Amino acid sequence: MSTRSADVVILGGGSGGYAAAIRSAELGRSVILIEENELGGTCLHQGCIPTKALLHSAEVADSARTASQFGVDVTFGGVDLEKVLSYKNTIVTRLHKGLQGLVDAYGITVVNGRGRLVGPNGVEVDGELITGGAVVLATGSSPKTLPGISIGGRVVTSDQALVLPSVPEKAIILGGGVIGVEFASVWSSFGASVTIVEAMPRLVPNEDETISKYLERAFRRRKITAKTGVRVTEVTQDENAVSVTLDSGDVLDADVVLVAVGRGPNTASMGYEETGVMLDKGFVVTSDRLRTTVPNVFAVGDIVPGLQLAHRGFQQGIFVAEEIAGQRPDPIDETGIPRVTYSHPEVASVGLTETAAREKFGDKVETVTYDLAGNGKSQILKTSGAVKLVVAPTGVVVGVHMVGDRVGELIGEAQLLYNFQVDAAQAAKFVHAHPTQGEALGEALMAVSGKPLHVHG
Repeated sequence: MSTRSADVVILGGGSGGYAAAIRSAELGRSVILIEENELGGTCLHQGCIPTKALLHSAEVADSARTASQFGVDVTFGGVDLEKVLSYKNTIVTRLHKGLQGLVDAYGITVVNGRGRLVGPNGVEVDGELITGGAVVLATGSSPKTLPGISIGGRVVTSDQALVLPSVPEKAIILGGGVIGVEFASVWSSFGASVTIVEAMPRLVPNEDETISKYLERAFRRRKITAKTGVRVTEVTQDENAVSVTLDSGDVLDADVVLVAVGRGPNTASMGYEETGVMLDKGFVVTSDRLRTTVPNVFAVGDIVPGLQLAHRGFQQGIFVAEEIAGQRPDPIDETGIPRVTYSHPEVASVGLTETAAREKFGDKVETVTYDLAGNGKSQILKTSGAVKLVVAPTGVVVGVHMVGDRVGELIGEAQLLYNFQVDAAQAAKFVHAHPTQGEALGEALMAVSGKPLHVHG
């Protein structure tokens, strides 16, 4: 068996893996990055970037369809999905080439193949042993399905949904989390009749309950049907349609069923357990310093329990590179990682929900919800929604939750409030430009500090 070595060997070239590679190279380490498919992983090729491209096309379609509300005479002629997919693919290709150039510029060696951990410092790839002083596991995740439901034909995951050749007339989406509501938003904007089936009592169940209610209300206005608190008992299909039977007794028919019930870690048959890496339900168990149970073996990204977000993977990759280099970076506070769902309307949050805050701090937690009906820029955009603040008894902002078009762009200020433990009364002194949606966050801060301007009570 041929061999080669580097200071750092990384298994997986997705968000966490390539961030660890680039930061390690910046810190003067030699790096070998192993990737079975293409650099960039799920986020670039099947996740964040292509889905957001579709969502932007959907936004343009909505703008054209409703242009007359803004005094613009436009005729909406429909959606050309072939051109939409071409637009999406152009963006992915351009970013992929840029990433390849960046990796080359840092002198990172990329090995294309399926790697398998074979020891505390070794990875085997197609008969070659690659060893490193440190090994980083970053093998990502794949779409999950439900028991008894086979993927194929008219039953698809998000991977296949991204390349469907035509827009379904009727679609059923199993799962009302981030992936489910984003695809519901896209297909509805493209003209499909969409029904979401969610086993939990509400859509986006990991978000604050108030925000879920606003999103559900907005989806009803868009004629997106949400059946919550029900489970699927059977899915059948033939050449013409697919049927979904619910435990409520309802039977739904559609052209396509999207299974969007989350993603599972890619850790099977990777040699992890055989080498001593502890797994829990398929996820890699790590310390808060992202060390596994094997010395000098680290794990980042979707295989580590927690938020499955590209920017979490980036940060973990940077953290691990600095940890390997002996810089002792501060552990990452998962609650301080911003979360954005790019549906129409968007959902953005950071910190604790009201329920979680009351469990942690007791009943003296204070909240305020500022409705975007009072925000000038939101009215100009014709969007509805809200900004909700959760404040600890000490006066510190411990949660910010928002729903409305473009609120994802406000999450930067919101995460500063949480991560720097800013006192709400101090933050209320910030001056926000008028008219901006950022004013909504400022108004909420003023209200929770006892000096509301455009909020009663």
